[in-house]
Amino acid sequence: MSDATDPSATGSIRTIDVIRKKRDGRELSRAEIEYLVRGYTAGEIPDYQVSAWLMAALLRGLNRTETAALTDAMLHSGQVLDLSEFPAAKIDKHSTGGVGDKTSLVLAAVAAAGGLVVPMISGRGLGHTGGTLDKLESIPGFQVGLSIARFREVLRACGCAMIGQTAEIAPADRLLYSLRDVTGTVESPYLICASIMSKKLAEGIGGLVLDVKTGSGAFMKTEEDAAFLAELMVETGERMGKKVVALITDMDQPLGLRVGNALEVEEVIDVLRGEGPEDLRELCRELAAWMFRLGGRSATIADAKKLSDEMIQSGRALEKFRQMVALQGGNASAIDDPKLLPRAKRALDVTSPRTGYVGAIQCEAVGTACVILGGGRAKKEDSVDPAVGIILHKKVGDRVSVGEPLCTILYKDETRAAHANQLLARSYQIADSPPAPGKLIRRIIPADAN
Repeated sequence: MSDATDPSATGSIRTIDVIRKKRDGRELSRAEIEYLVRGYTAGEIPDYQVSAWLMAALLRGLNRTETAALTDAMLHSGQVLDLSEFPAAKIDKHSTGGVGDKTSLVLAAVAAAGGLVVPMISGRGLGHTGGTLDKLESIPGFQVGLSIARFREVLRACGCAMIGQTAEIAPADRLLYSLRDVTGTVESPYLICASIMSKKLAEGIGGLVLDVKTGSGAFMKTEEDAAFLAELMVETGERMGKKVVALITDMDQPLGLRVGNALEVEEVIDVLRGEGPEDLRELCRELAAWMFRLGGRSATIADAKKLSDEMIQSGRALEKFRQMVALQGGNASAIDDPKLLPRAKRALDVTSPRTGYVGAIQCEAVGTACVILGGGRAKKEDSVDPAVGIILHKKVGDRVSVGEPLCTILYKDETRAAHANQLLARSYQIADSPPAPGKLIRRIIPADAN
């Protein structure tokens, strides 16, 4: 409720008053939030004042109304795509990031093959997590920097397109994210929610499936923190008239058996051929089913899973992926012959120090090892080597003998490989007995989603 000290009540909003109001834990009005976002995007409010506000928001939090208002202001800081020319449902998927998480590449192809339009605007890897754009760029010639006009052409031709964030899409998010990255305010769930949802809703979608990771390889280490963020994003999307569902999924070990950009594309091709590791196939099947369910292609999740299976078994999903690669300038021959993808020639096995069972894998360490090899970025300006990576031979619960390979490092630089080797050796815990099996999908939000 407005009062005499509320600057928005008088129509004259000042940045210092907005900072103080949030510092004191009071609710900001929609007008104040829009003023802040608009002013910063236009260069009228300096970094130091927005930094102060971000820290206040981190420490004091935002309520649901403020989070929705911030998301909406960031969304409308740039162009919101109008995809009404496409009669099919527009559905996307977003992951909060993990190690070996290459599901987006599978899902875009499966969902488009099944009759949905998938306008996927993705990001690059940062820290220990891999990025969808970096994986795609490991396909020789693949272009992620398409114009909005070309993006529409690819969507029109094959039903899915995967690009990076353009200058027109949510410019406020690009500015605020860079500032959060250097002011210690990245971790705020409210700011994470606004960042993710503003970009995704700018795509012109009607529905969104969220894969919120939890565990040692995720940004949200506990299931409680992951569920809080998931609930926040689902409610924010629903407030803005979108269909949203979130799956809380396991990231206590890498997803699949390959970590590294070209290696993960190889695994994507395996899954699209009906092969590949079970955990990756199971998660893709579940996420694709929810995309079909939100898009009205199936009445139940069980039917949606059958549709997903059919798209893979028939080869239609693989053909859709091949088509998208060709349309975005990539060498489609690499989809038929993955040997055309880059791969480092030198290999080093990380072996088990004793006989037993893999009790746990420190998942973040595996992602960090891949970054050390050159497969990710420690800083945004770092270049990425698509050819290096890690092939896992043993995962949690597997029996292992002394001296048996736990994983294999594919590398180019000896010093980097030695460092990664030490880190990977420490990341595996060998136990006398197998641990209780964990759940790949921990929770679905909302709980009554069907």
